[in-house]
Amino acid sequence: MRVHVADHPLITHKLTVLRDESTPSPVFRSLVEELMTLLAYEGTRDVRVEPVDIVTPVAPMTGVRIAEPKPLIVPILRAGLGMLEGMTKLLPSAEVGFLGMARNEETLEPTTYAERLPDDLSGRQCFVLDPMLATGGSLVAAIEFLLKRGATDVTAICILAAPEGFARSNRRWRGET
Repeated sequence: MRVHVADHPLITHKLTVLRDESTPSPVFRSLVEELMTLLAYEGTRDVRVEPVDIVTPVAPMTGVRIAEPKPLIVPILRAGLGMLEGMTKLLPSAEVGFLGMARNEETLEPTTYAERLPDDLSGRQCFVLDPMLATGGSLVAAIEFLLKRGATDVTAICILAAPEGFARSNRRWRGET
């Protein structure tokens, strides 16, 4: 598991305003979208591309385009939906799937209550959107769900992370739990 903490001044400023209890709801939603666009820029640093020949006004050249199969963006319902617009602004050609997760109040374990995803995720880059990595349960379960469908390249993008959630995710991907 590789972790990248985006500590750009614009991100830390927007996070401060986002976390302020006096921030009105419309400003909060706008900040989530702005933050997600900035985080998506970092999170897609390793998106796969392929060469493409084009003709410019000056001369032919070889550039790059997003490779096939297109990346899959998977917001964890419902909170992850607020992050979707910011992500698709940066990666408009990506496919969008959905994964609904809820905590079972008896076992405290996450359960899947809804999904709209391709059956086979082999060869797909998947980007999971979860605004708050709290205990890590939902995020770990979501990634495991994608892995069972054949995904091998999963990037999670979170706006905030609690130490407990980070530790649980880290233990899981190091094979300890």
